[in-house]
Amino acid sequence: MGLLTEVVLLPLAPVRGVVWVAEQLRDAAERQLSDPAVVRARLAALNEALESGEIGSEEFEREEDRLLDLLERPASAGPSAARRP
Repeated sequence: MGLLTEVVLLPLAPVRGVVWVAEQLRDAAERQLSDPAVVRARLAALNEALESGEIGSEEFEREEDRLLDLLERPASAGPSAARRP
């Protein structure tokens, strides 16, 4: 039965490979974006944007809360924790 399944699913192998690669890229990007050093740099840039008047206080607070949530999330939670409600 295993050989028959492999033969039937063989045309889907490229699709499964592309999905796997996309998932790996997404996970790597999420790990990089939630790196504490990157988040702190984004917080500093956000503060500069507020001080220079590029953004308003509401936008600043919303983005600051999101970035602080990234910093507070434990590293062991992994990238999928960012997608949880």
